Amino acid sequence: MEAASISAYLVDDESLAIERLSRLLAGFDSIHIIGSATDPAQALAYLNDDSIEPVDVLFLDIQMPGMTGFDLLARLKDQPFVIFTTAFDEYALRAFEVNSIDYLVKPIEADQLARALKKLGRLRPVPKPDWQRDSAAVLQQLAASLQAPQPDYPRRIASRVGERILFLDLDEVTHFIAHDKLTYAVVNGHRHSVDQSITELEHRLDPARFLRIHRSALVNVDWIQEINSWFAGKVILSLKDPQHTQIPVARDRVRSLKASLGI
Repeated sequence: MEAASISAYLVDDESLAIERLSRLLAGFDSIHIIGSATDPAQALAYLNDDSIEPVDVLFLDIQMPGMTGFDLLARLKDQPFVIFTTAFDEYALRAFEVNSIDYLVKPIEADQLARALKKLGRLRPVPKPDWQRDSAAVLQQLAASLQAPQPDYPRRIASRVGERILFLDLDEVTHFIAHDKLTYAVVNGHRHSVDQSITELEHRLDPARFLRIHRSALVNVDWIQEINSWFAGKVILSLKDPQHTQIPVARDRVRSLKASLGI
């Protein structure tokens, strides 16, 4: 006997993100996409329409203009299962506060998606929990926290070493560098592997402290010792670590770097 089809609705303010997720979901026979929206207000109107086909699972972005994912959930009449999609992994714990099935960090990978759908498959035979009444206050608090004017930037970052997790003080991280598809935080010349990409770190860390100077490098401004201009317009940063590390600055990043440093 074939498993019953799972109806899915996708909400993300980035159309490319919806297209990517749709392509990935097409590889799972059990999933039937019944709709999508880049406008959370449009999604809310659709999901609250009693005449539509019931939605089993909602793939929902968290940070969206006008209405966050938490805002949208707080306004739904009926609650489907939720799988959050986000570019910021610090939202993960918040997502689980509202009984989500899973969260997927962008760019979403097929193995991430398979893991979430496997969890959904185990839970789906169980009647859906009626948690909206109890979670309304939590959702409102989470939505308000996303609108706070001052982001709560992390002060430490985790580095996995085998079965151990080492926490690095960001004040001591001179720079982050990508190499061979891995990302490293560099402390006193020593590399420590981290799970986030350079792009994800650029969005997650305080932009006043960590500047993207190259597609594969993010630098802690407190560790910049000097900027050297070489021939052909090439710019090199020298750090004040014991190794006097030198890092090239991409041509298209020079102007923004100087503006950030006030020079």
